[in-house]
Amino acid sequence: MIPIFLVILYLDFEYSNYIALAVFIIAGLTDMADGLVARKRNQVTDFGKFMDPLADKILTFAAMLWFIEAGLMPAWLVLAVIIREFMVTGMRLVAAAKGRVIAATMSGKIKTCVTIACLVAMFLPLDLWMVIVCWVLIGATTIISGAEYFIKNKDIMKLDK
Repeated sequence: MIPIFLVILYLDFEYSNYIALAVFIIAGLTDMADGLVARKRNQVTDFGKFMDPLADKILTFAAMLWFIEAGLMPAWLVLAVIIREFMVTGMRLVAAAKGRVIAATMSGKIKTCVTIACLVAMFLPLDLWMVIVCWVLIGATTIISGAEYFIKNKDIMKLDK
């Protein structure tokens, strides 16, 4: 659904933002439903564990990058989100190589929910101060959750002897 989302945004016709928003929401809901069904039916796969969060990130980054282009989001904020995602993913890869799984934290889940809620809100006509509130919420939850991952798992990053 990500290509459909982007094509609608770039066609830039009347109500394209609202239609793109609907596609964004549908993509998020179908992703959530897919995860619930997989867990309920005990059909969780390694492929799904890898692709599901990747698809979430791509959808989120697609929206953020479009907001940069539309002048609704600063690039430094999106870069901070991208850096956090790469760092947490890198730490998880190092942990996996050491036979350890790093589960999602509550702050990471809150970050995801806040980010998605703010992105949804930013598709609507908002006053500038509300857009800035969204930036602050996205930035704060990104930094807090990233710091929590590293503080809780600092032992993972120690050099092996």
